[in-house]
Amino acid sequence: MKLIVAVVQDKDSSRLSNALVEEDFRATKLASTGGFLRAGSTTFLVGVNDEKVQSVLDIIKNNCQARDQLVAPVSPMGGNADSYVPYPVEVQVGGATVFIMQVEQFNQF
Repeated sequence: MKLIVAVVQDKDSSRLSNALVEEDFRATKLASTGGFLRAGSTTFLVGVNDEKVQSVLDIIKNNCQARDQLVAPVSPMGGNADSYVPYPVEVQVGGATVFIMQVEQFNQF
């Protein structure tokens, strides 16, 4: 058994949740915050048998697309202001960061 931990952008959260339910996968959603952009994200925890891992990865890949977005950088607090860029920059957001871990034991009560 594996535990899939997928961190996705909030904009993709509902679409991914619906797609997982449609394919009969149970998932736990946790609110989280990204460190780089300090933007909202959602962390999904999905426990599956080994043979179902690729199916879940395909669902994540099909529902969490990367996209370019203009963001205003956070001003440096006590940092070097010489390298601070005061205007919005384009960065790639979205997609998914996925971790797959072996589960030694699973209990449901």
